[in-house]
Amino acid sequence: MKEQINKDRCVLVFSGGQDSTTLLFHAKKLYKEVIAISFNYGQRHEQELECAKDLCKKYGVEHHILDMGLLNQLAPNALTRTDLDVEKGEVEKDSVPNTFVDGRNMIFLTFAAIFAKQRGINVIMTGVSQSDFSGYPDCRDIFIKSLNTTLNLSMDYQFVVETPLMWLDKAETWNMAYELGVLDIIKNETLTCYNGVIGNGCGECPACTLRKNGYLEFKEKFLKR
Repeated sequence: MKEQINKDRCVLVFSGGQDSTTLLFHAKKLYKEVIAISFNYGQRHEQELECAKDLCKKYGVEHHILDMGLLNQLAPNALTRTDLDVEKGEVEKDSVPNTFVDGRNMIFLTFAAIFAKQRGINVIMTGVSQSDFSGYPDCRDIFIKSLNTTLNLSMDYQFVVETPLMWLDKAETWNMAYELGVLDIIKNETLTCYNGVIGNGCGECPACTLRKNGYLEFKEKFLKR
């Protein structure tokens, strides 16, 4: 692999949620060009894709939605099936929640890498976090590093998978949005809720619980300094 890494452009895996939208603005400060990619994998609420599309349009970012419908057929779970209820509250330690989609991040990052290579882009950014990975094994640092190596070898191309949130908890992610000057955007315009409610969400699903607790901790730790 002799290619030089292009440090001016980035492909961002983008859901329109708190983490990826915070990274959207982070990436816009770092790179001359940011291209956002979202995935339609049969998620239970179409609002996620609409939110991602609206955010990119509003803030001037090129956006693409890729069809990953097969994932829904292979890996039924509470995020893709309306007949399965999303578990409420925080996830128990060392357990995998029923919102985990087998292979999702591996597939998303692989297709993001294929897209990036066609555009001559080396950098792929994703919002996974081991600090609050919520029981999702494909959010771990060891997985990302392993996949990064595999992608490089599989396409004989130099990819750099960036994970700026890897070691941040939700409070620190809220603070990152605050320091970027986009706190209100993240609070009011993003969709993290597993039940498809923009902003504060339903208040009951694990994603809403994590988001709310992180925000309260952020106010306590960072705004009262």
